[in-house]
Amino acid sequence: MAFAFSPKLGIDLGTTTVLVFVPGRGIVLNEPSVVAVSRGNKILAVGDAAKQMIGRTPEEIVAYRPMKDGVIADYRVTEAMLRYFIRKALGRWNMFRPEVMISVPAGVTSTERRAVVEAATKAGARQAFVVKEPILAAIGAGIPIHEARGHMIVDIGGGTTDVAVISLGGIVASKSVKCAGNAMDHAIADYIKKTFNLAIGDKMAEEIKIKIGSAVPLDSALSLQVKGRDHLTGLPRSVELDTNEIVRAYGRELRMIVGAIKDVLQDTPPELAADIIDNGIIMTGGSSQLRNFAELIFRRTGVRARVAKDAPYCVAMGTGEALKHLDTYKKAIISKR
Repeated sequence: MAFAFSPKLGIDLGTTTVLVFVPGRGIVLNEPSVVAVSRGNKILAVGDAAKQMIGRTPEEIVAYRPMKDGVIADYRVTEAMLRYFIRKALGRWNMFRPEVMISVPAGVTSTERRAVVEAATKAGARQAFVVKEPILAAIGAGIPIHEARGHMIVDIGGGTTDVAVISLGGIVASKSVKCAGNAMDHAIADYIKKTFNLAIGDKMAEEIKIKIGSAVPLDSALSLQVKGRDHLTGLPRSVELDTNEIVRAYGRELRMIVGAIKDVLQDTPPELAADIIDNGIIMTGGSSQLRNFAELIFRRTGVRARVAKDAPYCVAMGTGEALKHLDTYKKAIISKR
């Protein structure tokens, strides 16, 4: 038989990060979804090497993210990025084309799904399957999705927040909003620009969010010295920021995420809603780790929430689990739109 052995790969194709899972080995790659391209459209670097170039490149080189809001924004560059990650995960001497499972946001269109499958196939996959992120996040978080019980998953990544109620292996109600970690970073940068006339980069905004950010105001606020460029003088300057200022900065983004959760709860059948009250809301994705996010959701919805173990890796681990039982999942979830 031509394909007696076909390696399997699970790819969490995120807006900010790409994670690659190999069954038996776990997560083998965790790199930014960034590509550096020269003016002549030549790809110079991918992943970690390309991220180091953001904001530091000469005019003829551009380092950017080919994924926007969880879907492909630049097809050719995404294909090159996938080829790089597939080769790096399997090793240069691998002779077989792998079967690849890729995560996509819950609100993805059939055209966007086809674009992901085509990009993966052209990048070297023998077969590519796409599965919605909330399903994979639930599997990775250890939720028994095939039970006749309602489970609510909130996957907050870099580009999108996916909210879904899952029962009997399928999505009963869902909503995907293009508001997540990156939007919070931009809100922080905008707030600092308007309030202090200080320009900061995306990397600094993310650092502020991680070090002193919170979803609810704190009694004893954390503080951080923030360095940037003064808009008026053009010279470097630093300011002191505290947590409660940052909470105000991305208040609108937090309201959008909580609004999506409320919308899905309102669309949930009463029997499943009762299960969700018992089981609570499970949060996954890197941005779910923002301080007190679960507390904010409880205050706004009245439903307990908790952040899953290894939240940033749940989708990638879900692809690995689904790959172990690929034939079952082919029938159960890959066919579902």
